[in-house]
Amino acid sequence: MRAFLLLAFITFATMATKASSDVHMFPDGSATQWIVELPQEIVGYVLFDCSTVENRISPLLRFITVGELATKGIQWASDYLAEEPAHKDWGISFIEIVKMGIFTIDDHSPEWPINGAAALWMARVASSDSTVNLDPGLSLQVLEFWIPDIQYVTYMLKRGYYASYGDVTLQEDKNGTWRGRIDVEGLHAEAHCTPTGPIIGGAGSSGQQSLFPPRFSTETGVVRVSLNGHRIQDCNEESLWQFSGDHALANGILVGSSTYQFGYNLLGGVIFR
Repeated sequence: MRAFLLLAFITFATMATKASSDVHMFPDGSATQWIVELPQEIVGYVLFDCSTVENRISPLLRFITVGELATKGIQWASDYLAEEPAHKDWGISFIEIVKMGIFTIDDHSPEWPINGAAALWMARVASSDSTVNLDPGLSLQVLEFWIPDIQYVTYMLKRGYYASYGDVTLQEDKNGTWRGRIDVEGLHAEAHCTPTGPIIGGAGSSGQQSLFPPRFSTETGVVRVSLNGHRIQDCNEESLWQFSGDHALANGILVGSSTYQFGYNLLGGVIFR
C-alpha cells in the first residue's frame, strides 16, 4: 500500500464513508456559517518536534505522536521509528495550500490577490484527559492559518476564527503542475505537485473535523466542519515541498507522498464553550 494511503489515516478526507446527508450540515449551535466550495489544494505531511510549538496547543489537548501510532500497529510509523527512534515523541501534521472557488464566513469573502490562496498547518490531537471525549470527527490543533488579506484576517478574528496574514499563492501551470508559495515572517515555503494516478474518494465520501485555535490566540471557540465529496490524488515523484527560515514548520520532516485534493464542499461554524 502506498505511503499516502497510510498517511490518509492521519488527515482528513477518507476518515468516514457515511452518506453525505448524515454529516454535511452546519453544526448545531454554531455562531457563524463558514462555506467552502470548489477547492483545489496541495497537501504535504509533516512530522514535527512538539516542543517547538508548545505555545500553540490548548492545555486541554495533547499531540498524537509517531510513537503512539507505532504502538497501535501503524506500519509506516513503526518503519519510521526504526530509522529515527529519537523522534518517537514528534507530532503528526499536514500543511496545505488551498485555492477556493468560494470561501465565505457569514456571506463575506476575502479579496484575493492574483493567484491568492490560503495556507493551513494543522496537527492531530487528542484530549489530555483520557476520560474526556472531544468533539465529533477528527480533532486538529490549528498551528497556523494564513490568509493574504489583512482586512479579512481582522474580520475572521472578530467572528471567532483564528487567522493571520500571509503572502500565499497557488496556481496551475500549462503542464498541469500546481505551484504554491508561502512567505511569512520566519518562513519561506515552496511546493509543486503534478497529480498522477487514480482518484480516491468522490461523491460518497464525507467526514467531520473539530479545529482548535492556538493557545496564544485570543480565540476560544472550536470550529466544527463537515466535508462532503472529497477527492484525493497522489502527486508524482518529482513533486516536492521546500522550507527555509526559523519557523517551527521549517524544522519539520516531510513523510510520504504529497497529495492533490479537490472537489469537496465544506460547511462549518464556531462553537463557543
